Amino acid sequence: MKRTQWLLAGGTLLLVFLIVTFGNFVPEKKATTPSAAAMGPNATSPAISIDTILALAVSQLTEAQKISFSNLKDKKVTDEAGQLAVYHDLAHFWRDTIGIFEPYAWYEAEAARLEKSEKSLTFAARLFLDNLQSDENPTRRQWKALQAKDLFERSLNINPNNDSARVGLGACYLFGNVSANPMEGIAKIREVLAKDSTNLYAQLMLVRGSLLSGQYDKGISRLNTVLGLAPDNVEATLLMADLQERTGNKKLAVEWYQKSIRLIPSEEIKAAIRDRINELNK
Repeated sequence: MKRTQWLLAGGTLLLVFLIVTFGNFVPEKKATTPSAAAMGPNATSPAISIDTILALAVSQLTEAQKISFSNLKDKKVTDEAGQLAVYHDLAHFWRDTIGIFEPYAWYEAEAARLEKSEKSLTFAARLFLDNLQSDENPTRRQWKALQAKDLFERSLNINPNNDSARVGLGACYLFGNVSANPMEGIAKIREVLAKDSTNLYAQLMLVRGSLLSGQYDKGISRLNTVLGLAPDNVEATLLMADLQERTGNKKLAVEWYQKSIRLIPSEEIKAAIRDRINELNK
């Protein structure tokens, strides 16, 4: 069974976390769709628009669901509180009733932009950032990165000292193809580490950057730092197992996968990891 298959074996929040961890880090071919107005001068390929995203999502609805969506979308409101409620209702419709991520995240983002709070903007940005790293469609992934970038920037305008938002912004450059120079992303993350070398979120983002560039030894070195600070960090443990596997160190990969089993509550995911261990031991 392939890694992506066994990571799709369960339905818990932890599984989503694992899919993010083991998302597709291989650079994709650039998209060739028409340019979008949202693209900045340094972007390397055009993104799709929210109109296209929503049209595709709506095309998957039943007639009854289309009516429900229209009723929510066209609800008349007279104040900001009412509009916020509409956005949240739309987000819950797409998440809870339909189960399609992109429109769900979009309406959460619209609510955050209207609310203008650091917390809501960062939350919405993280939705896009976490999801895009496992999205194998380069155009859609870039669209998500642009949404996350905008939301992180708005959050930083409110609080320039939000290191988590600064790391997230750097990750948008690193994984989202929103600039011709991905090193812009590395630089933003390193700004945070220059202030606090123990920032695990920043260290792990640079590990993912090492995966992206194929610098596996550098990634392992950073993971040693992370695991020295947080020995039971699930993401770091699984990333170490994956990197050891990528570098051909099957024995060490098995050891790290075995360690991860005691850190993961889901029996289904534990079983999937044991299957992976058995494959490596063949």
